[in-house]
Amino acid sequence: MFSRRLFLQGSALAGLSSLLPASLLPAWARSASDGNTGLSNATATEFNLSIGRFPVQIDGRTGQAVGVNGTLPAPLIRFREGDEITLNVTNTLDEDTSIHWHGLLVPFQMDGVPGVTFPGIRPGETFTYKYSVPQAGTYWYHSHSGLQEQEGLYGPLIIDPHHHDPVAYDREYVLVLSDWSFESPYRIFAKLKKMSDAYNYQQRTVGDFLKDAKERGLGATWEDRTMWGQMRMSPRDIADVTGATYHYLINGHSTADNWNGIFQPGERVRLRIINASAMTIFNVRLPGLPMTIVAADGLNVQPLEVDEFQMGVAETYDVIIEPKDDRAYAFVAESIDRSGQAVATFGPRPGMRAEAPALRAVPTLTMKDMGMDHGAMSHGDMDMGSKDMSGMDHSMMDHSKMDHAAMGHDMSTMEMSGHEGHDMGGMDMDHSAHGMTEEANWPVEKKTIKRGPGVANVAMMPMSRLDEPGIGLEDVGHRVMRYSQLRSLTRNPDLRPPGREMEIHLTSNMERYMWSFDGVKFSEVTEPIIFHEGERLRVTLINNTMMPHPIHLHGMFFDLVNGGGDHKPRKHTVIVKPGEKLSFDVSADHVGDWAFHCHLLYHMHAGMMQVVSVLPSGDRLKEKHKSMDDMPPDHQMMDHQTMDHDAMDHGMMDHETMDHSAMGHEMHEEMK
Repeated sequence: MFSRRLFLQGSALAGLSSLLPASLLPAWARSASDGNTGLSNATATEFNLSIGRFPVQIDGRTGQAVGVNGTLPAPLIRFREGDEITLNVTNTLDEDTSIHWHGLLVPFQMDGVPGVTFPGIRPGETFTYKYSVPQAGTYWYHSHSGLQEQEGLYGPLIIDPHHHDPVAYDREYVLVLSDWSFESPYRIFAKLKKMSDAYNYQQRTVGDFLKDAKERGLGATWEDRTMWGQMRMSPRDIADVTGATYHYLINGHSTADNWNGIFQPGERVRLRIINASAMTIFNVRLPGLPMTIVAADGLNVQPLEVDEFQMGVAETYDVIIEPKDDRAYAFVAESIDRSGQAVATFGPRPGMRAEAPALRAVPTLTMKDMGMDHGAMSHGDMDMGSKDMSGMDHSMMDHSKMDHAAMGHDMSTMEMSGHEGHDMGGMDMDHSAHGMTEEANWPVEKKTIKRGPGVANVAMMPMSRLDEPGIGLEDVGHRVMRYSQLRSLTRNPDLRPPGREMEIHLTSNMERYMWSFDGVKFSEVTEPIIFHEGERLRVTLINNTMMPHPIHLHGMFFDLVNGGGDHKPRKHTVIVKPGEKLSFDVSADHVGDWAFHCHLLYHMHAGMMQVVSVLPSGDRLKEKHKSMDDMPPDHQMMDHQTMDHDAMDHGMMDHETMDHSAMGHEMHEEMK
């Protein structure tokens, strides 16, 4: 029905639409053609942020966003290392909200995760964040409430060093990459729950079959297709949410908008690149122009010149470019599944437009992405045609490529379909020869993960993939960054060996869109992961799923075990590739409760999240939070499989009927 209210809203949006592209963008996000010749280095110590809903225009269409101070992306926050800052955040929405300061070493009460570190910011309230941080670099901030991050609540944050900056540059820009949909994020999530490949329009076709048969032979191609079909999986299942609904943006601009920055030939230009998307891993490059990576996740690294790098959701990279020629260069952020891209321009004059490159071929997953095929195994002649593979889901090996004798055991008669509960944990390979892992001289807490409703696959042979560039970038013909190449610019601050190690498995049932750690989704977790103040420990992640996951730990940096010795890269987010086993070392210095989750928003929303509790020294036997059941009920991760989003008004609860005293709002009043 068409009401007067809807008419007035539509008229207001139409009146604003001509103003949206430039005037409602913050200065840092505008193009050179709109006066942006580079970032200002002005800093402040107090910021007023108002969270609300407002109109935006993307690719010529007008929609509604949730954001800060009426802009998408949000304003740039810039301050100096060590300064005590104040951020007054006012909620003008009719639902709870929050802001998390991604990668910042703040007191846990200031971390901004509802139900973990504070109750959230209720409608009409102002919450004041106060902190100082002992770090510099490129970071960002975003909502940790519901799916507001997908709706536009994200922005850049830069901390200037208190003293000398080891990176020399003449000009700087911040580039915030994101994905935008005119569909409600709750509708997107509901569609994924009903059919996990709802947005995947890039499945292999008859034409692909004929092409592969010509290259590999009809028999091998038929066997490959049969195997994938019996597993009910697609080797083109690269991303859950794709360009079928997403518009990919750079600083709020689509490719058609042509965001443009300027340089003078011979200048050193610093690009602070932030992947603030909800679900999109990007491949970043400037064709014809090398990039020198100088910082990762805000911290300085030894300069590394590359032509491209894969960038997980929530990662940040600072790069230096030094264009010498008087011409325009394309800055390309291509989605990992090649379903779309955002292209901007850097040139010597404002308003220049570089030619956007064509999208590259869609990547195809292999048995290695199932944690099965290590490439070194020789071809056998095993016939799997008679085997029942229907119960294996993702965990089938490519037996045509395996040398069973070399593996030390004969698997040719193994009936795989009956091994739902079989523990494959002892079959992972020792990759210490690759310098990615070390022999453990400390106790290791291993997990036995068994297949079940929420675990469709157990990787039989997870391996280190830190020396790989990422899905789809294996044969691009130019230099692509690999995690194994990153080295901290300065020596790691804690060189103690770990005192213990714990394994954490990334698990899923893709068909049911269930995501979890160790087979347990967040709403069913009963106890947090325990760290003890002052300890040094190793965390080993094993990806049992067919998708890459950017895993983020709040409150602490970790040292990625990549063969870097005393100069391991220190990060807060790392992509764990399919079938991969990787480790990081962490010093538990920050007492408090910290979120630990996959930064693919809908994976976290579905349950791939836990809480790390760093217990104070002397309190090792005292568990401050005996059970996650003590968490305020409105902020627990819900079972979205059974949630009626329409009845809940997009997942928000009725605060009129809630017992806020049970929700910890007294703590809220104290914190105010």
